[in-house]
Amino acid sequence: MPLSPDPDAALAQVREIALALPESEERPSHSQPTFFAAEKMFAQFRHDHHGDGRTVVIVKAGDAEEAAALIENLPDRYSRPAYFRAGWVAIDLAAEDTDWIHVGDRIARSWELAAPRRLLEAGGR
Repeated sequence: MPLSPDPDAALAQVREIALALPESEERPSHSQPTFFAAEKMFAQFRHDHHGDGRTVVIVKAGDAEEAAALIENLPDRYSRPAYFRAGWVAIDLAAEDTDWIHVGDRIARSWELAAPRRLLEAGGR
């Protein structure tokens, strides 16, 4: 599997999307750029993690069933991320035609699933 032509550009896109969400912050977790909403993780960027040759962003799905359905129905886009519980999915960012609107929607949905009620009640994103 080829590496993303520009993982720095992919990370910049993920960072721009994630940090635009209320009270989100970035800090490393397990040496990976990871994004948090009020101390709860909602996304993690990985490039060539343990030599897997992939560039992905990992986000929460609604539940394990939704995650499984995404992986089953769109196996070229979604996969099961290593070291994460069921209910999380990895979105492939290596394609030159990556749909960044879709990626942004999934990152925002993950934020909604992780954010505390007070942020959602205040209007969310």
